[in-house]
Formats: sequence, C-alpha cells, structure tokens
Amino acid sequence: MASQFRCIIHGSFSKHFDEIKKAAQKFELAGIEVLAPKSGELVSNTDGFGLFADEEGQDPRLIELLYLHNLKRLGQNGFSYFVNPGGYIGKSASYELGIAQLTNTRCFFSHGLSDHPAYVQPNSIWSAESLADYITSNGHLPMPKVRQNEKTIHQLWEDLMVPGSVVATGAIIEHQPRSNQKQKEILLVRTHKWGNRYSIVGGKVRRNERLQEALLREVKEETRLKGQVGRHICTFDQIKNSGYYRAGVQHIFIDNVVRVTTKRVTLNEEAQEYIWALPTEALEHLDIEQNARTTIKLYAKQLAAQQ
Repeated sequence: MASQFRCIIHGSFSKHFDEIKKAAQKFELAGIEVLAPKSGELVSNTDGFGLFADEEGQDPRLIELLYLHNLKRLGQNGFSYFVNPGGYIGKSASYELGIAQLTNTRCFFSHGLSDHPAYVQPNSIWSAESLADYITSNGHLPMPKVRQNEKTIHQLWEDLMVPGSVVATGAIIEHQPRSNQKQKEILLVRTHKWGNRYSIVGGKVRRNERLQEALLREVKEETRLKGQVGRHICTFDQIKNSGYYRAGVQHIFIDNVVRVTTKRVTLNEEAQEYIWALPTEALEHLDIEQNARTTIKLYAKQLAAQQ
C-alpha cells in the first residue's frame, strides 16, 4: 500500500547524516520511495555543507536547486521529512523548508523546531518509524490539524501558499454490446487513492499534453483498454469535501465519455479491483467518491434525455 508514497529527507548533512540515513532506511523498508538524498557516503564538508563524491567542486547553489527539484516529483502522496534532532534544522534545510511549504508540500519533522520560527502544525512531529507505520496501516498521510488558538496563524500561513493549478481529465468508460437490447455499462475502479471507494479512471494532464491525449493515455495505463473519446460531460473545480481537496490549489476536472469495444480490463497498480455497472445501479449501490459521483449523475441524466 505504501508503494504509492514518495518522500524527500532534509536535514543537516554535516551534523545529522547518520540519522538521515536511518530515516531513509525506515521509509524504504515500509515501501516508501526516497527520492533524495541518494544512497552513498559523504566525502567532504565545506562550510557546513556535506558533499557526495560527484558533488565536489560544484556550485553549492546548483547542488541545492537540483535537490529541491525533487519536490516536483513527489506527486499527490509525496511529503518532505525533516530530520532535526534537538530541534536543530540548519541553514540549508531551513531554506528547503521554506520552498517546500510555499509549494504546498506536506512537511513532517522528527522533532519540534527550536532554531526556526516556521509555523508547524501539531500533527507534523513524527519519528520516521512511526510515520512509516501510520502510512502503511492507513494508506494515507496524517491529516493536518489546527489548534483553536492558532487559526489566525494558520490562515496567514495558507495565504502565503503559491497558488497552483492542476488539470485532471476523467473518463466515463462506456461499453455497449453490439445488440442494442442491452443498456450501456460504465467502468468503475476501487482505489487506495480514494480511500478504497469507487471512482472513474483519470489523472493529471502533463505539460504540453492535449486533453484528449491525456485521457486516452490514462485509460490505457490504468486499464489497458483502447477507446474513442466521446462527448464532454462536465468541467468543474475540486469539491472541498471530496477527500481530494487541497487548499491553495486550483484543481480542475474535465470529464468525457470514452467508448470501448471490449470489457477485458487489466488494471495497473493504481487500483485493486473494477466493476462494470449500469450508471443508475452504480449510483444506488456503490460507495463512489464525490467527484466521480457528480460526473456519473450528469452522465446518467444525459443518457435519460437521449432515450
């Protein structure tokens, strides 16, 4: 279950590299992919800046920016973990914390901060082992918590977040037998991403990718089905209580019909099971996450209007 999670570990390489390596081992044993730091040993310490063998002689700014670029690879279930024994975070990790927070990356810490005035939510302090165990057992990151007496601070902190826009495309995968005597069925998948509820197939549109290309790519990656893009169903902003909502991120869903000629599905690792169902029966009997339920309701309404 934890294989969908990724993390970056931050901290003072010159002071706490052994603790950083131990944290990386805890996460990797739990199936959480550690994007950085890479495995290996430090070979030098320049002005408190720990270096690997292939980094010697390089501009420290370049090394730092390459490290920070891993934040873009984390994905929806990614997080930053700061190893700060005694509360000490250090100069480089302090800079990394600022960038991580401004880009809406979930941040966790081994200890409360003592040398930095950053706002840290109370549910952000975890040992690496405890955090790995929580993720493995629950299939999601610990939810943020806000103290009653810190709501103003929390709001000011959220107001600083760099607004982001994420476009996702979803597919009502539609199959109708050659005989028109049977009604159209649609494909739903049960996924860990949605708390083991059912949803439709879809995903984020990549940079420089057309919407239809993204839609067919997601369908093929997740089901191995080839299809033809049909009519547009709806476009809507994220639904705040859907379980997918992230403050500060404009998340736009664009959903279309994708027609297929076979029901032979091969799922990838993103879902654990699937079902073909009539849309009205799916809405009545299945536990469907809220975004997909919105789309299926509109689809069913369109079908009824055509009959």
